[in-house]
Amino acid sequence: MRLLRPLVYLWAFPTTLLGLLFIPAAVISGGGIQIVDGVIEVYGGFVSFFLRYCTLLRGGASAMTLGHVVLGRDRFLLEATRSHERIHVRQVERWGPLFIPAYAVAALAMLLMGRSPYHDNPFEREAYGWSLHSSDRRASL
Repeated sequence: MRLLRPLVYLWAFPTTLLGLLFIPAAVISGGGIQIVDGVIEVYGGFVSFFLRYCTLLRGGASAMTLGHVVLGRDRFLLEATRSHERIHVRQVERWGPLFIPAYAVAALAMLLMGRSPYHDNPFEREAYGWSLHSSDRRASL
């Protein structure tokens, strides 16, 4: 299984490349980088601004996974969201370059069905550990 690991990184690389593009902006703007369990975590500075103001979520996002790169507003939120974001890393490992289009199609399908494109998105439901029929958990968010 260890021999296949490089292939998994290669399969996920198109999405990871998008995440890597945030590193220079984060470093120049006072953010930081750390590697945890083979995943590059980028936080603070421009990344914090991006997650607060440039996502479609009301109030912004605490963190976002782009392949083997996780963007976080700060180190505390990276730690708090790590298990959730690692599920997304595994999803990217399965879906490879199809992850972002698949996520977007799932979000659009939920929107067209009158559901939440984020909370009802199957990728998010898996990451939160929700079944498709348990919508009462999201009320506690």
